[in-house]
Amino acid sequence: MSYGSGSSARVRRNRLIAGIVGMAVIAGAAVWAILAFAPSGETAEPVASAEPTEEAPRPAPGSEPPPVDVDVFNPEAHSIDDPASIWVVVDKLRPLDPIDYEPDDLVTVPVAHTWEPLMRAEASDAIVAMFQAAADEADLYLASNSAYRSYWTQDEVYDGDDTLTARPGYSEHQTGLTMDIGAESGNCSLDACFADTAEGQWLRDNAYRFGFLLRYPADKVEVTGYQFEPWHFRYIGTDLSNEMHDRGITTLEEFFDLPPAPDYE
Repeated sequence: MSYGSGSSARVRRNRLIAGIVGMAVIAGAAVWAILAFAPSGETAEPVASAEPTEEAPRPAPGSEPPPVDVDVFNPEAHSIDDPASIWVVVDKLRPLDPIDYEPDDLVTVPVAHTWEPLMRAEASDAIVAMFQAAADEADLYLASNSAYRSYWTQDEVYDGDDTLTARPGYSEHQTGLTMDIGAESGNCSLDACFADTAEGQWLRDNAYRFGFLLRYPADKVEVTGYQFEPWHFRYIGTDLSNEMHDRGITTLEEFFDLPPAPDYE
Protein backbone atom coordinates (compact mmCIF):
# COMPACT_ATOMS: atom_id res chain seq x y z
CA MET A 1 0.00 0.00 0.00
CA SER A 2 1.29 3.41 -0.93
CA TYR A 3 1.90 6.10 1.65
CA GLY A 4 -0.76 8.30 0.21
CA SER A 5 -3.51 5.69 0.33
CA GLY A 6 -2.55 4.53 3.86
CA SER A 7 -2.67 8.07 5.11
CA SER A 8 -6.19 8.62 3.78
CA ALA A 9 -7.47 5.46 5.52
CA ARG A 10 -6.07 6.56 8.82
CA VAL A 11 -7.75 9.96 8.47
CA ARG A 12 -11.10 8.37 7.78
CA ARG A 13 -10.67 5.95 10.70
CA ASN A 14 -9.73 8.77 13.07
CA ARG A 15 -12.74 10.81 11.99
CA LEU A 16 -15.06 7.82 12.60
CA ILE A 17 -13.58 7.24 16.03
CA ALA A 18 -13.93 10.95 16.86
CA GLY A 19 -17.60 10.90 15.81
CA ILE A 20 -18.34 7.88 17.98
CA VAL A 21 -16.60 9.42 20.96
CA GLY A 22 -18.49 12.69 20.47
CA MET A 23 -21.83 10.92 20.44
CA ALA A 24 -20.90 9.03 23.60
CA VAL A 25 -19.95 12.26 25.33
CA ILE A 26 -23.25 13.89 24.37
CA ALA A 27 -25.24 10.84 25.53
CA GLY A 28 -23.36 10.78 28.83
CA ALA A 29 -24.03 14.47 29.39
CA ALA A 30 -27.74 13.92 28.83
CA VAL A 31 -27.82 11.06 31.35
CA TRP A 32 -25.95 13.20 33.89
CA ALA A 33 -28.42 16.04 33.44
CA ILE A 34 -31.39 13.74 34.05
CA LEU A 35 -29.82 12.24 37.17
CA ALA A 36 -28.74 15.64 38.48
CA PHE A 37 -32.27 17.06 38.47
CA ALA A 38 -34.11 13.94 39.67
CA PRO A 39 -35.21 13.85 43.40
CA SER A 40 -32.69 12.28 45.77
CA GLY A 41 -32.85 8.52 45.80
CA GLU A 42 -35.08 8.41 42.76
CA THR A 43 -34.49 8.10 39.10
CA ALA A 44 -36.35 10.23 36.68
CA GLU A 45 -39.08 8.56 34.73
CA PRO A 46 -40.55 9.76 31.51
CA VAL A 47 -43.73 11.79 32.04
CA ALA A 48 -46.71 10.77 30.02
CA SER A 49 -48.45 13.56 28.22
CA ALA A 50 -51.71 14.62 29.92
CA GLU A 51 -54.90 13.61 28.20
CA PRO A 52 -57.23 16.55 27.40
CA THR A 53 -60.14 16.82 29.90
CA GLU A 54 -63.66 18.02 29.18
CA GLU A 55 -64.43 21.34 30.86
CA ALA A 56 -67.72 21.85 32.79
CA PRO A 57 -70.21 23.90 30.78
CA ARG A 58 -70.12 27.57 31.66
CA PRO A 59 -73.32 29.62 32.14
CA ALA A 60 -74.28 31.74 29.21
CA PRO A 61 -73.20 35.37 29.50
CA GLY A 62 -75.83 37.44 31.33
CA SER A 63 -77.71 34.41 32.70
CA GLU A 64 -79.05 34.59 36.26
CA PRO A 65 -79.86 31.88 38.84
CA PRO A 66 -83.53 30.85 38.99
CA PRO A 67 -85.65 32.97 41.35
CA VAL A 68 -86.42 31.69 44.85
CA ASP A 69 -90.08 31.53 45.81
CA VAL A 70 -90.87 33.76 48.80
CA ASP A 71 -94.25 33.85 50.51
CA VAL A 72 -95.65 37.34 50.10
CA PHE A 73 -98.86 38.46 51.76
CA ASN A 74 -101.57 39.25 49.22
CA PRO A 75 -103.91 41.97 50.57
CA GLU A 76 -106.44 41.14 47.86
CA ALA A 77 -106.65 37.41 48.51
CA HIS A 78 -110.19 37.77 49.88
CA SER A 79 -112.96 40.31 49.62
CA ILE A 80 -113.72 42.66 52.51
CA ASP A 81 -117.24 43.25 51.16
CA ASP A 82 -118.57 39.78 50.37
CA PRO A 83 -120.41 38.51 53.48
CA ALA A 84 -119.17 34.97 52.72
CA SER A 85 -115.51 36.07 52.78
CA ILE A 86 -113.42 35.33 55.86
CA TRP A 87 -112.08 38.88 55.57
CA VAL A 88 -115.43 40.66 55.41
CA VAL A 89 -115.32 43.85 57.47
CA VAL A 90 -118.49 44.49 59.42
CA ASP A 91 -118.84 47.64 61.51
CA LYS A 92 -121.23 50.53 62.09
CA LEU A 93 -120.51 51.90 58.62
CA ARG A 94 -120.43 48.55 56.86
CA PRO A 95 -123.56 46.42 57.26
CA LEU A 96 -123.78 42.96 55.77
CA ASP A 97 -125.19 42.78 52.26
CA PRO A 98 -127.76 41.32 52.22
CA ILE A 99 -128.53 42.61 55.67
CA ASP A 100 -130.15 39.32 56.70
CA TYR A 101 -127.22 37.24 55.41
CA GLU A 102 -126.96 33.68 56.72
CA PRO A 103 -123.92 31.44 56.07
CA ASP A 104 -124.60 28.18 54.25
CA ASP A 105 -121.87 26.11 55.94
CA LEU A 106 -122.75 26.42 59.63
CA VAL A 107 -121.79 23.49 61.84
CA THR A 108 -122.09 22.72 65.52
CA VAL A 109 -118.79 23.48 67.27
CA PRO A 110 -117.76 20.54 69.50
CA VAL A 111 -116.47 22.53 72.49
CA ALA A 112 -117.66 23.29 76.02
CA HIS A 113 -120.39 25.92 75.89
CA THR A 114 -123.15 27.87 77.57
CA TRP A 115 -125.42 27.68 74.53
CA GLU A 116 -124.77 25.25 71.70
CA PRO A 117 -122.47 27.16 69.34
CA LEU A 118 -122.70 27.29 65.56
CA MET A 119 -119.92 28.61 63.32
CA ARG A 120 -118.81 28.29 59.75
CA ALA A 121 -116.89 25.04 59.26
CA GLU A 122 -113.45 26.61 58.77
CA ALA A 123 -113.79 28.78 61.86
CA SER A 124 -115.14 25.84 63.87
CA ASP A 125 -112.08 23.72 63.08
CA ALA A 126 -109.81 26.59 64.14
CA ILE A 127 -111.68 27.08 67.44
CA VAL A 128 -111.38 23.38 68.27
CA ALA A 129 -107.63 23.50 67.59
CA MET A 130 -107.23 26.64 69.71
CA PHE A 131 -109.17 25.27 72.68
CA GLN A 132 -107.10 22.08 72.54
CA ALA A 133 -103.85 24.03 72.43
CA ALA A 134 -104.87 26.06 75.50
CA ALA A 135 -105.45 22.82 77.39
CA ASP A 136 -102.27 21.11 76.14
CA GLU A 137 -99.92 24.07 76.43
CA ALA A 138 -101.22 25.92 79.48
CA ASP A 139 -103.68 23.58 81.22
CA LEU A 140 -106.44 26.14 80.57
CA TYR A 141 -109.99 25.18 79.65
CA LEU A 142 -112.13 27.44 77.51
CA ALA A 143 -115.81 27.56 76.65
CA SER A 144 -118.11 29.25 74.16
CA ASN A 145 -120.51 31.85 75.55
CA SER A 146 -121.99 32.81 72.17
CA ALA A 147 -121.19 32.20 68.51
CA TYR A 148 -123.38 32.56 65.41
CA ARG A 149 -126.44 34.74 65.83
CA SER A 150 -128.90 35.28 63.00
CA TYR A 151 -130.32 38.65 62.01
CA TRP A 152 -133.47 37.90 64.00
CA THR A 153 -131.60 36.64 67.05
CA GLN A 154 -129.47 39.79 67.00
CA ASP A 155 -132.64 41.85 66.86
CA GLU A 156 -133.62 40.27 70.18
CA VAL A 157 -130.14 40.71 71.68
CA TYR A 158 -129.71 44.37 70.70
CA ASP A 159 -130.44 46.49 73.78
CA GLY A 160 -130.15 49.98 72.31
CA ASP A 161 -126.66 50.67 73.66
CA ASP A 162 -124.58 51.03 70.52
CA THR A 163 -121.28 50.70 72.38
CA LEU A 164 -122.20 47.31 73.82
CA THR A 165 -124.24 45.50 71.17
CA ALA A 166 -124.54 45.75 67.41
CA ARG A 167 -127.74 46.35 65.53
CA PRO A 168 -129.06 43.43 63.47
CA GLY A 169 -127.28 43.29 60.12
CA TYR A 170 -124.20 45.01 61.60
CA SER A 171 -123.05 42.25 63.95
CA GLU A 172 -119.94 40.13 63.39
CA HIS A 173 -121.76 37.24 65.07
CA GLN A 174 -124.04 37.11 62.03
CA THR A 175 -121.05 36.17 59.82
CA GLY A 176 -120.60 32.84 61.58
CA LEU A 177 -116.92 33.73 62.11
CA THR A 178 -117.08 35.05 65.68
CA MET A 179 -117.19 33.54 69.13
CA ASP A 180 -117.42 35.08 72.57
CA ILE A 181 -114.98 32.95 74.57
CA GLY A 182 -114.71 32.52 78.32
CA ALA A 183 -113.20 30.23 80.90
CA GLU A 184 -114.95 26.90 81.32
CA SER A 185 -115.21 27.81 85.00
CA GLY A 186 -117.36 30.83 84.11
CA ASN A 187 -114.96 33.21 85.85
CA CYS A 188 -115.39 36.77 84.43
CA SER A 189 -117.46 35.56 81.48
CA LEU A 190 -118.50 38.44 79.18
CA ASP A 191 -116.84 40.89 81.55
CA ALA A 192 -113.82 43.17 81.12
CA CYS A 193 -112.11 41.37 84.00
CA PHE A 194 -111.70 38.39 81.64
CA ALA A 195 -108.64 40.25 80.32
CA ASP A 196 -106.93 39.70 83.66
CA THR A 197 -107.57 35.96 83.84
CA ALA A 198 -105.06 33.35 82.71
CA GLU A 199 -107.51 32.28 80.00
CA GLY A 200 -107.95 35.83 78.71
CA GLN A 201 -104.22 36.47 78.65
CA TRP A 202 -103.49 33.22 76.85
CA LEU A 203 -106.08 34.07 74.18
CA ARG A 204 -104.72 37.60 73.82
CA ASP A 205 -101.22 36.24 73.19
CA ASN A 206 -102.00 33.16 71.11
CA ALA A 207 -105.27 33.58 69.21
CA TYR A 208 -103.49 34.90 66.12
CA ARG A 209 -101.69 31.55 65.73
CA PHE A 210 -105.06 29.98 64.94
CA GLY A 211 -106.40 32.73 62.70
CA PHE A 212 -108.30 34.79 65.28
CA LEU A 213 -108.31 38.50 66.07
CA LEU A 214 -109.28 40.14 69.35
CA ARG A 215 -111.69 42.40 67.48
CA TYR A 216 -112.42 45.17 69.99
CA PRO A 217 -109.20 46.21 71.80
CA ALA A 218 -109.28 48.55 74.79
CA ASP A 219 -107.36 51.32 73.02
CA LYS A 220 -109.36 51.28 69.76
CA VAL A 221 -112.87 52.27 70.88
CA GLU A 222 -112.79 55.33 68.59
CA VAL A 223 -111.97 53.06 65.66
CA THR A 224 -114.31 50.12 66.25
CA GLY A 225 -117.13 51.92 68.03
CA TYR A 226 -117.37 49.29 70.77
CA GLN A 227 -116.15 49.08 74.32
CA PHE A 228 -113.31 46.73 75.16
CA GLU A 229 -114.43 43.10 74.73
CA PRO A 230 -111.57 40.78 75.72
CA TRP A 231 -113.83 37.80 75.04
CA HIS A 232 -114.82 38.65 71.42
CA PHE A 233 -112.64 36.82 68.86
CA ARG A 234 -113.16 36.99 65.11
CA TYR A 235 -111.82 34.41 62.68
CA ILE A 236 -109.87 35.94 59.76
CA GLY A 237 -107.55 33.06 58.81
CA THR A 238 -103.89 32.63 59.67
CA ASP A 239 -102.53 34.57 56.67
CA LEU A 240 -104.18 37.79 57.80
CA SER A 241 -103.88 37.19 61.55
CA ASN A 242 -100.13 36.60 61.29
CA GLU A 243 -99.66 39.60 59.01
CA MET A 244 -101.52 41.87 61.42
CA HIS A 245 -99.62 40.46 64.39
CA ASP A 246 -96.25 40.92 62.69
CA ARG A 247 -97.08 44.50 61.73
CA GLY A 248 -98.63 45.40 65.09
CA ILE A 249 -102.01 46.38 63.59
CA THR A 250 -104.97 45.51 65.82
CA THR A 251 -108.12 46.47 63.88
CA LEU A 252 -109.46 45.52 60.47
CA GLU A 253 -110.36 49.15 59.80
CA GLU A 254 -106.76 50.27 60.18
CA PHE A 255 -105.30 47.34 58.29
CA PHE A 256 -107.52 47.86 55.25
CA ASP A 257 -107.35 51.67 55.42
CA LEU A 258 -111.04 51.99 56.17
CA PRO A 259 -112.54 54.95 58.04
CA PRO A 260 -113.09 54.64 61.78
CA ALA A 261 -116.65 53.59 62.63
CA PRO A 262 -117.46 54.97 66.10
CA ASP A 263 -121.09 55.72 65.16
CA TYR A 264 -123.79 54.64 62.75
CA GLU A 265 -124.52 56.95 59.85
